[in-house]
Amino acid sequence: MKIAITQPTYLPWMGYFDLIDQVDCFVILDSVQFEKQSWQQRNRIKTPAGLQWLTVPVVFRGLLGQRIQDVEIRTSDFVEKHLRAIELNYRRSPHFDLYFPQLAEILRMSGKDGLALVDLNICLIERLCGWLGIEKRFLRSSDLGESGKRCELLVNLCRRLNADFYFSALGSAGYLLEELERFSASGIQVGFQNYQHPQYSQLFPPFCPYASALDLVFNEGAGSMEIIRSGRNPAFTPGQVVLAAATEGAGR
Repeated sequence: MKIAITQPTYLPWMGYFDLIDQVDCFVILDSVQFEKQSWQQRNRIKTPAGLQWLTVPVVFRGLLGQRIQDVEIRTSDFVEKHLRAIELNYRRSPHFDLYFPQLAEILRMSGKDGLALVDLNICLIERLCGWLGIEKRFLRSSDLGESGKRCELLVNLCRRLNADFYFSALGSAGYLLEELERFSASGIQVGFQNYQHPQYSQLFPPFCPYASALDLVFNEGAGSMEIIRSGRNPAFTPGQVVLAAATEGAGR
């Protein structure tokens, strides 16, 4: 049973979907603290001038420490602004007419004042998975009732779901390696995503990596999942990550 546990991202990049595609169960980590101006509320699209941020306004003042599951959208004004920006920059892409109406429907329905940011993000993630042909089991950590901080929480979620392999984005290696014994003590193997961003057809050269996956599907359509998988490499083991970090440090 291979599991990934990741915070909900607004219009995620293609590597996020590679992570989802490689596991049996994907847990949306919404029971931890929200971070302002994080990927939870913003992402980037490609424009003639490079990458442009799209940010969802949320209720934050006076709510320091609130959990992701409790974060509300402050105003729906962003919806039409985001849609205009997306249309302006992608209307000439080959598959824009196929996907844009569905995207607009989700944003207009779920991007309203007072609605939960996590609900909007999950709706978008699930729709993108549908476009990509990914069929996966999604759960929310807030529905599973497990407690703990950092790796303690992750291990508890893995045990709750009978997972014996925890698959993590490489960016989380720092704190996971510090508490790796928690996983091994529970019989849980840990691996890290090894992903190299592939190139694909994109408007406004030169190519810019790390845009929202919208950029990929608008330009490549039904071939998008094959392109995502082309960037996949065998997972890093914890030992390989430690060795790479030590080698990098020695070379400075």
